[in-house]
Amino acid sequence: MTSFMLIPGAGGMALYWSRVVPLLQRAGHTAEAVDLPGDDETAGLERYTQLVLDHGHGHRDIALVAQSLGGFTAAMVCARMSVASLTFVNAMIPLPGETPGQWWDNTGAIEARNQAAASLGYGDFDVDTYFLHDVPADVAAGAPYQRSEADVVFANRCDFEAWPSIPIRALAGADDRFFPVDFQRRVAHSRLGIDADILPGGHLIALARPDLVAEYLIG
Repeated sequence: MTSFMLIPGAGGMALYWSRVVPLLQRAGHTAEAVDLPGDDETAGLERYTQLVLDHGHGHRDIALVAQSLGGFTAAMVCARMSVASLTFVNAMIPLPGETPGQWWDNTGAIEARNQAAASLGYGDFDVDTYFLHDVPADVAAGAPYQRSEADVVFANRCDFEAWPSIPIRALAGADDRFFPVDFQRRVAHSRLGIDADILPGGHLIALARPDLVAEYLIG
């Protein structure tokens, strides 16, 4: 049995993982998604990290999973708590001391996104085109899966020195329009020295293809 701890991306809503958690539990594992106060200007990475640490207290051999902006929180959690493994899902993979605000320029994320949009012809940024394009209509029309992210977090330094000696994987959605798959491959290779694993799905892959995400995490 594995104890999964799942970190959401911008906005911090644990509901993002709501279609994956039951699948992990039905397979005999424990799984918990941590809700983070992403819209709170008095919070930020330190508060997010402490909340994950609080939820992880008493658990052993935690498999940490982080989506998008959650990659920054995951790095700090790994520096302060022993975890068994770390999986990034369409994630921002930080460097030690980097802020989420710096990450965009340092990785060339916006340029990569614009180039992919021009090449594939899906146009200017909007939520439906970049986030919900492959999420089932009934799921997209359901409960809100994301809240606004407060500005404060983008100036917070990611306080860790090095990645721990644990298995680290990066899962990239082949249809991600926000962080295009070739961009994710490049970042995973340059920052972690690993090849990203590719599955069908966009940036909100846990909502679009929870079955594939759960199978990947268990495997």
